[in-house]
Amino acid sequence: MSRLEAEMFDEVVLGSEFFEGLARADAEIAALARASRCPHCRGPLHVSNYGRKPRGGLVAVAGESQVVRFSLCCGQEGCRRRATPPSIRFLGRRVYLEAVVIVASVLGMVERARKRAPIAGVPSRTVGRWLAWWSGPFVKTAVFAALRVRFVTSLAPKLLPRVLVERLRGAADDRVERLSRLLGPLTTTSWVDRPRLVRGPT
Repeated sequence: MSRLEAEMFDEVVLGSEFFEGLARADAEIAALARASRCPHCRGPLHVSNYGRKPRGGLVAVAGESQVVRFSLCCGQEGCRRRATPPSIRFLGRRVYLEAVVIVASVLGMVERARKRAPIAGVPSRTVGRWLAWWSGPFVKTAVFAALRVRFVTSLAPKLLPRVLVERLRGAADDRVERLSRLLGPLTTTSWVDRPRLVRGPT
C-alpha cells in the first residue's frame, strides 16, 4: 500500500450516511433472497430479522445504530428453516462491524511495526486475530479463490487485506464498501448462490 493510501485509511471515519447506504444494500439483498424462495425446500420465505449489538471502534461509531440483521424464515410446514441472506454490514458473528474489521486490519498491518495499540479503537489482540484469519482460514475459502481469478494477480496471504484494498478503486469508504460486498458470501451459509446476491462494482 502506498503512503498516500495508508494515510487515507489512517484518517477514515465512516459516518451515518455510509452505514445507511449499507443498510439499504442489505435490505435489497434480503428482498432478492426472499424472492428466490427457501434454499432448502423452495417454500415461501417470511421476514424473521434478529437483533445485533455491533461495535464500531473509533472509525465507525455511527454504525453502532445498525442493530437489525436482516433474516428470513421458511413458511413451509415441515421445513421452517432460517435462511439468512448475505450482509455487507456484519461479517458473520463478529461483534465488530465488517467495515471495522477491514479498516482495523489494514491499519494493523502498518501499526504492527510501530507497536501502537489499540488500533482504530479495537484491542490489538483482536486485530491480531483478524490478521491471522486473513492469512489463514480466509485463503481457504471459495471467496478467496474467486478473488484470485477476478484480479488475475498474486494475492499473497501475508499481505491481506491490504493487497485487496490496493486493487479496489475510489476513496477509503468506497473501497471498504466494495470489499464488504466481495466478502458478502462469507457472511452466511444459507445460500448456494450467495455471490449473485451481493454482486457489486469493484
